[in-house]
Amino acid sequence: MLEWIGRFLARIHTVGAAKPFVSRPALDLQSFGIESREWLLSHDKVPLDVQSAWAKMSQDAIDLIAGHVCLTGAGGQKDLDREPIKRLRLHGDCHPGNILWTPLESPASAGPGPHFVDLDDARSGPAVQDLWMLLSGDRQQRTRQLGALVDGYEQFRDFDRRELALIEPLRTLRLIHYSAWLARRWDDPAFPINFPWFGSSDYWQGQVQMLEEQIEAMQDAPLVV
Repeated sequence: MLEWIGRFLARIHTVGAAKPFVSRPALDLQSFGIESREWLLSHDKVPLDVQSAWAKMSQDAIDLIAGHVCLTGAGGQKDLDREPIKRLRLHGDCHPGNILWTPLESPASAGPGPHFVDLDDARSGPAVQDLWMLLSGDRQQRTRQLGALVDGYEQFRDFDRRELALIEPLRTLRLIHYSAWLARRWDDPAFPINFPWFGSSDYWQGQVQMLEEQIEAMQDAPLVV
């Protein structure tokens, strides 16, 4: 199943690499990390009893991510060597909940297999952004899942192994961005109903803990396939 998804993503990325977006933004440190963090703090969305801890942990995480040139928009490539990591048009929010499956016994016109929905977060960025959210479990399980995705992907398109070092930085950026995304929409009556756990001190304490775990993860060796 993951190999099938990998094949489909490679075909999507082949189209996505043909030309850039006209108006959609990039997935980068500034928009996902720095701006999201500053908005949350300036609008007092983090409770006072957690605010200093979250502010420090999020800044520490951002400082670590700043070492990854292709997520900052800076020139050069330093640690990722040779030619820059390529950016292309992405789905941007490729998690299992945004993949619908058409049964094999469906009519040929329906196209059996995976179908990707919810392109609201489509942005330009590294290809691995559309792979890492499909991984779960411990390191061994994630390595096996990633191997299946890449096996399918490379039947249609080369995958740059240097991008594996971006998985944890991208996961960390999404963590910060998602909190800001929810907070910006909290005046919509649908959000408190659908996300009743958001905004409490317990929620933000959990975010501090997850950021601390991500800081550790970003300093570990990346997955290898």
